[in-house]
Parts: sequence; C-alpha cells; structure tokens
Amino acid sequence: MGGRVTITVDSLAETHAALQHAPIGAAILDRTGVISWANPALGSIVGETDATALRLSLITVWFETEEGDALLQMIESHFDALPETRVPWSRAINFSRRDGAEQPCEITLVPCTAAFDQWAILYVKSLAQLTLAEKRFTQIFENLPLGLLVIDGRQRIVQVNSALADEFGYAREELVGRSLEMLLPERYRASHAGHVEGYTRAPESRAMGSGRDLTGRHRSGREIPVEIALTRLETVAQPLFMAIITDISKRKRAQMALEQTNTQLEEFTYVASHDLRSPLRGIGDLVSWIREDIGDEHLSDGVKHNFDRISLRITRAEQMIDDLLTYARVGVRDPHMETIDPAKVIEEAVSLANVPNGFTVDIDVSGSRFSAPLTPLATSLRNLIGNAVKHHGGESGMIRITMHDEGRFAVFTVNDDGRGVTPGNEERIFKLFHRASPGTSGDGLGLAFTRRMINAHGGMITVQSPGALGGASFEIHWPRILLKEFEDD
Repeated sequence: MGGRVTITVDSLAETHAALQHAPIGAAILDRTGVISWANPALGSIVGETDATALRLSLITVWFETEEGDALLQMIESHFDALPETRVPWSRAINFSRRDGAEQPCEITLVPCTAAFDQWAILYVKSLAQLTLAEKRFTQIFENLPLGLLVIDGRQRIVQVNSALADEFGYAREELVGRSLEMLLPERYRASHAGHVEGYTRAPESRAMGSGRDLTGRHRSGREIPVEIALTRLETVAQPLFMAIITDISKRKRAQMALEQTNTQLEEFTYVASHDLRSPLRGIGDLVSWIREDIGDEHLSDGVKHNFDRISLRITRAEQMIDDLLTYARVGVRDPHMETIDPAKVIEEAVSLANVPNGFTVDIDVSGSRFSAPLTPLATSLRNLIGNAVKHHGGESGMIRITMHDEGRFAVFTVNDDGRGVTPGNEERIFKLFHRASPGTSGDGLGLAFTRRMINAHGGMITVQSPGALGGASFEIHWPRILLKEFEDD
C-alpha cells in the first residue's frame, strides 16, 4: 500500500459502526497489541464466536509466538513514530485458530487520525482459499508428466517440477533461483534476451521457435531437441511466466527412422519395378509372337481366351508396379503450402470424383481457412468420395461431407448410406491390396494410398461403420498447425 491512509471518523463509535459488517476482519488495538474492539468477520477467521474473547492481546494469543513477538515490535515502532509520519504496512502471517488449525492471513495496520493517534486499525484477510488454490496448482504442476518451469521477469527460475529436472539431469534445488540460461546452449544465450523482451511486450500464449529447431542443454553438456510452449501467469505481484518444455529426442529418432524407411521403400520399389517390368514385357512379347506365328485362324476359342487372359494379367501386373511406385512416393511430404478454402477444396474434389447423377452430395463446412499442401489433401478427399460411390452397393445414394475445426486439426468427414465396412475390417481396409468390399473392381490400393499420404503430412484417418448415414464414415484429421518434425528446417 502506498501513501498515507487514515481513519477520518469523528469517534471510535462511528468506526465500530463502519467496520461492524465489513467482509474482512477488523480490530482496533493500541501500541501493546491489546484489542479494544473486533468485528464478527475477525471472530470467524480466528474461530472465536465470543467477541469478548478477542479483547485480549491478539498478538500473544492468536499469532504464533515468534511471529507474534516480531509483530509486536513492528506495532510498537508504528506508534513510536510521529502521528503525521505513520503509514500503513502489510505482511502475511499465520493465525493459530481456536481449534488449533493454522490460518494463513494478510494483515494491514492503518493509522487513525491525530485525534485518535493512540489507536490503530488492524485489517485481517484470510488467505486460506488462495493457499488452497496454490496447493492444487502445485500438485498438478508436480504430477504432470511434462517438463514445467516458472520464471520471473528477470529470467530466474522460480519453480520447476521433477519431470523437467530429470529431463535436463538436475536436482530441482540446483535449478531454483538460477538463470534460465543455464538450460540453453551457449550459442543461443546472446540472442535469448531479445526473444524474451519481444515476448514480454506481447505475452500471449504461444509455441516458441516456429520454423526453427530448438535445443536445450543437458547437465552433461549434450544438446537435446525440445518443443517449448510459453504462457504468462496472472499474479498480483511480479510477472511470472510458465514454460512447458518437452524433450522430443525419441520423436526425432522415430521421424528419422520413418524417413529412412520411406527412402528404402522408394529405392526398393524402383529397383523391383525395373527388374519386374523387363520379364513381364518379355512374356507379353512372346505371347504376341506365338499368336502371330500360329495365326489366330488356327487357334481354338479356348486357346485365344487363355492368351487374352495372359495379356490381361501382364497388364494388371504392370499397373500394380506403377501403383507400388505411387505408394512409395506418397510417403513423402509435399512442401508446397497454400491457403486452403475448405468449401472450395471439397467442391472441386466432388467434381473430379465423377459422382453419378443418382447420388446426392451434401456439403457442410463450419471450419475456417488454414495453410497446408493442397494436392495431397484434395487427392485424399477425392479418393474417399470415389470410394463411397464404388462400394456403395446401389445406383443412387447420399454422400455427406463436413468440415470443422478441432484444436490444431481441420476435421473432414465423408459419410455415405451404403453397405458400410464389414465388421472387423475397419483397419484391414487400409492395408495394401485389400478390397473394402468383395466383388468390387480395383486393386485394393486406394485407401492404403490415402492413409499413407495423410500420415506423411502429420494427419490421420479413421473409419466408423455404421456411420451417421448408416454406411461408412471416414474421418480425416488434417493439421492446421504443423508440429516441429513436419516443419522445414
């Protein structure tokens, strides 16, 4: 509290009347700490229903002994000062309630006017609810499996949980009170102050390091890749900031392994396609030459039919090789980002899917625009729309396509009223060469392509059957915000 605050009523009786129904505890006391009057709110705080019992020394009876002695000295110093120089002062302290329970409080001593300079008013505010909230925060803070730390405006670590201490190889007591820079590689420390200053000017919750790889410094000196989310904590005292720091070493290794697997798959597919195409073409040529040498007029209908079957199988095998090459390629992320208008993308996908006239397509878009590679998203939607028609089981039907925002994802659904997916096949239909429905045309690669393409861009696809319309319901979660491992270095 700043400035001089005094009670300006004409009598202590008027002071009593003014404070009788105050929502916080209030008492009038002298330089010895003896209370002459107290309001009911103070009795409630200390657990004393008999108001007359409060007309004792509040300091020696209700406060803990050591704190009571210190407070009494402060009160005496207050009264020793000239009346015109007395100013309010506050501090936090613990009461010992009548039931023995400890009661955290904030007390404020306010001088009266010169006419009543032998008295002062003591305000007492319970901090029990605040303390309970702090305990709950501390419990959650400590038990979360994420690395958490709280820093002040000078970048000193105020609080840290066990997960973060373990993540960086420290004991908690080694971090509290130290500068945040001890967790940064030396080459980042010079520029870190500027980043902090920029965030302080506009302290909205955000993910840090967009477009850049972030690393922390382990106690051993090795660097660890991290993701950081920063938010400001609303406090009445100094500004505090909480950071969520996640070690993504395992994720990075998994991503590197996936990229290596994709590369190996692509290389294998190219080699296999070359080694398989040549003998297939050779077989096709031999079949053609045999037919020419013998002449179709000398061949029975059965032999002609078998020759045709051989040619057809060769064509299908060559198409399968082309499909495998395509499958390998769709595992690579498209780096070309565009602003996606969801309604426009869906409408174009419907148009390119060649939906028969007997089908009704309903589109409902409530989500907003976002940035993403256009081609793989549009291709995925077109594949699902075509799949809904191909496996519908009827010449007419309903297809409903929706899109909405859900966290960091744009969620697209493709529902139909067809025969759906056979129970137990919900995962199998995404496997290579598995047909969604028996007796349908196709090589069973469409849904495998679609899942692989979506996964390569940080999304996921699932199916539910029966869905909202009774048939299959495919749902794409496409990232509106790319995770670090999907960002360009």
